[in-house]
Amino acid sequence: MNNIIDSLKYTLSKYIVFDGRASRAEWGTWVLSCFVINFVLGILVNLTMNANGNSPFTIVVSLFGLAILLPSITVSVRRLHDTGKSGLLVLLNLIPFIGQIIVLILCLMAPTPGPNQYGAPVTNGASAY
Repeated sequence: MNNIIDSLKYTLSKYIVFDGRASRAEWGTWVLSCFVINFVLGILVNLTMNANGNSPFTIVVSLFGLAILLPSITVSVRRLHDTGKSGLLVLLNLIPFIGQIIVLILCLMAPTPGPNQYGAPVTNGASAY
């Protein structure tokens, strides 16, 4: 659990840092954590929804989405850099469904061994696997 928290802190410390590289572990921890939090918030919204379809947790979901937007983009860009790809490929997410699958596959690829044009391999608390 401590490694997950350290990885999330590390990712948040690079809130708007697009340069450099992110390991699969850092990216995966971020994506999985955001998914779990969104899932729990979704359950809370459904449990507290009134007859009109309103929930007090709707604003929390919106604020959480805004809060994680930039770090989600930056960690994906840095993950693409780790695989030796351009961070601009994250724009494929704008293509519904197919683009998101392509970016997911690219982010799951093995990292480039050794240094590449985006820097040295990641050797921080969010270690690569």
